[in-house]
Amino acid sequence: MAFRFSMQKVLEYREQQEEEAKVRLGAAQSRLLDARQNEARLRSEIIATRDRMDSIGFVNQGERWLQEQYLKGLQSDLANAVMQIRMAEQLVEEARKLLAARAMDRKLLDKLKERQKQHYQHDASLKEQHFNDEIATLRYKAPSF
Repeated sequence: MAFRFSMQKVLEYREQQEEEAKVRLGAAQSRLLDARQNEARLRSEIIATRDRMDSIGFVNQGERWLQEQYLKGLQSDLANAVMQIRMAEQLVEEARKLLAARAMDRKLLDKLKERQKQHYQHDASLKEQHFNDEIATLRYKAPSF
């Protein structure tokens, strides 16, 4: 009879939870990457806008005012992007901790399964050895006089 782990369904559930945690971590890392790319894009746009404002002499105040308002809007967007990065970093850290906890749970059950399997194999080996000893004793029993 082959070894059967009594908690196999629980182990499979823990493996499924670990996979879900991996997916969650991947999604959080993707959002963090997107937020960082957005921040980099906004920073380069702010630099480009400032360079344009410095190099172009404005003909009228209305044009200058529009450029300043555009720059203020970009700076506000940058502040929001930095906040989104912080939130995304927190989500990544939480997802990483969750994955570590899920992996630990699964590993504990894997170790329990392995110990039970070794114990089962040891018991099976002892039973087989006992059976072989009995057969040998019966087969090679000294004849009675």
